[in-house]
Amino acid sequence: MFFLRMIRQSLHHQMGRRALIALTVCLSAAVSVTMLGVVFDVGDKLNAELSTYGSNIVVQPKSQAVVSNLYGSTAGSTDSTEFLHESDASKIKTIFWSYNITAFAPELHRHLEVTTSTGQTAHDTETVGTWFHKTVQSSTGESTTTGVKDMRSWWKVTGQWASDDANETMVGSTLAQQLGVSVGDTLTLTDGTDATHPSRTLTVTGIYESGDDDDTALYAPSAIVQDVTALADDIDEIEVKALTTPDNDLARRAAKDPLGLSQEDWETWYCTAYASSIAYQIEEVIPGAVAKQVRQVQALEGTVLSKTQAVMIVMTVLTLIAAVIAVANLMAASIAERSAQLALLKAVGARNGEVCRLVLGETAAVSFIGAVVGAGVGSAMAQLIGHVVFGTSISMRPMVFVLVAVLLTVAVLVASLASLASILKLHPAEVLHDR
Repeated sequence: MFFLRMIRQSLHHQMGRRALIALTVCLSAAVSVTMLGVVFDVGDKLNAELSTYGSNIVVQPKSQAVVSNLYGSTAGSTDSTEFLHESDASKIKTIFWSYNITAFAPELHRHLEVTTSTGQTAHDTETVGTWFHKTVQSSTGESTTTGVKDMRSWWKVTGQWASDDANETMVGSTLAQQLGVSVGDTLTLTDGTDATHPSRTLTVTGIYESGDDDDTALYAPSAIVQDVTALADDIDEIEVKALTTPDNDLARRAAKDPLGLSQEDWETWYCTAYASSIAYQIEEVIPGAVAKQVRQVQALEGTVLSKTQAVMIVMTVLTLIAAVIAVANLMAASIAERSAQLALLKAVGARNGEVCRLVLGETAAVSFIGAVVGAGVGSAMAQLIGHVVFGTSISMRPMVFVLVAVLLTVAVLVASLASLASILKLHPAEVLHDR
């Protein structure tokens, strides 16, 4: 009875420790799958998240781009004398990476006189002629609906967005306060530099709050601003919002001198959705244009991405280290309790290798169960993070599960080394005689 009780207690302890090993591996697998799953997919998610805050590529006439680079001026600070053609804007959707371009909007920046229905006049008001939500067709036959409604998704709009085919306008909150206008009021646009140009009376359909300099501007359909300024089909800028791959060394070298790349590097760069390669392809289809990256957006994207990935990788490594320590301690305790059984096996003829394989097999079996359960839990946790943080699901790549399986295998083997060494040191005679 005494021996049966001892065997029962030993089996109970062994089952408890095996369950703890399985639980440890399960938690480690869950955290690793979660972190690495997000790491492999976070680039696209961060890019999509940051792209909601405006354009990351700006297209300008060559001379205007040179002036901007030399003097740091921006569109709208002065009235441009060089223009692109609005009719060329749709060519953006004909480039190789057209599906990565989620929105674009041509703009004509002019300083006009704005007169309210009460007779109050504001001189030199920054006026932007653009598309609000316009459907255009490219030369490939593809129809695209785009405009500032998609480019300025963070605007807080009181009222509604203006229509491209009506005499309507949207006024920045600061300008609306200065003029004393509200939704439903009318404004008259006049080119104060030339009295021969026609004036246009527009209805204010929306007051927007952007949180930047746009709050002092007025947005109207491009056709109306072109009519008032006698600049038919002219624009001085195209804002482009594109899903891009974060810059690396190749992208930075290409941005400086794409023609200086080797043929292999050039093909890799051209066929990767870097902001610089998309900008280069835009320049190829729009005559007289220079496309530039908005560096602040690209730098922010790369910095946030690298730091986020670093944190998740560090968490994965720390989790695996904790798993190694926990499994090693549990196996050591298990070997200590089973020393008599293992010594008896060796006494009846079992070789060291056979005993080691027995212990490893048991550990591998419980670890496999823990890893499978942990992988499922980790996948669910990754989806939860995706929906909570990014508002979308995480694409779990097969490589994540392969990598986690390899890492856990290495971790369990490392944790087993000390226990296997103690098995080799077992001497049946000493253990069975309690020496």
